[in-house]
Amino acid sequence: MQVLDWGRTRYPEALERQQQAVAQRMAEQIGDILIFTEHDPVFTLGLRPGAESNLVWDEARARHEGIAIVKTNRGGDVTYHGPGQVVGYPILSLAAHRDLHAYLRFLEEVLIETVAAFGIAATRRDDKTGIWIGPRKIAAIGVAVRRWVTYHGFALNVNGSLAPYTGIIPCGITAADGTVTSMTAELGRDLDPATIKPVLAGAFARQLTKFLAPPRMRPAIRAENAG
Repeated sequence: MQVLDWGRTRYPEALERQQQAVAQRMAEQIGDILIFTEHDPVFTLGLRPGAESNLVWDEARARHEGIAIVKTNRGGDVTYHGPGQVVGYPILSLAAHRDLHAYLRFLEEVLIETVAAFGIAATRRDDKTGIWIGPRKIAAIGVAVRRWVTYHGFALNVNGSLAPYTGIIPCGITAADGTVTSMTAELGRDLDPATIKPVLAGAFARQLTKFLAPPRMRPAIRAENAG
């Protein structure tokens, strides 16, 4: 598996490049890849019905704050991407492993293992998507699949400002449901996203080996909601 780092990108540009990579993977012109990027500030709207209703700021307010609004074709609701976040886009063929729920479990394990390496104990939540520390969400997941090739992926909050989340109801999570956090907020010290990427890539490679193992050889993973 190849790991690519696109650096900082505008969301529409990154989506177009992902779609090109998906087409190449379907044609077997490339192998599986994991893409890292960091987006310019953007609210993205997923395919979940009613996602637009979870925008607190209108387009004019978002533009004033320097945040674009983009409709996309990933699963899930509305979320925020911006500086200080590590976004991962796996372009993987699931043709021999057609289990989307297992794939989501795999992404969750990657993120849980990654933050654990920095002393953060994260878990899933039965009733909510993403990766959580108690009532605080530290990573979001939203995927899409085209002819069993994956794209979109996950976003891990490292050290970016959490203020933009006041402009949305992130993933439909109300104040009663929980809040959003970052690795820096949890640890009380600043972290450079550049130091997170190699740890993420290592966790991804290890968990991918387990994910691709024959079913009888895979370790048991609790059946909980993915996100």
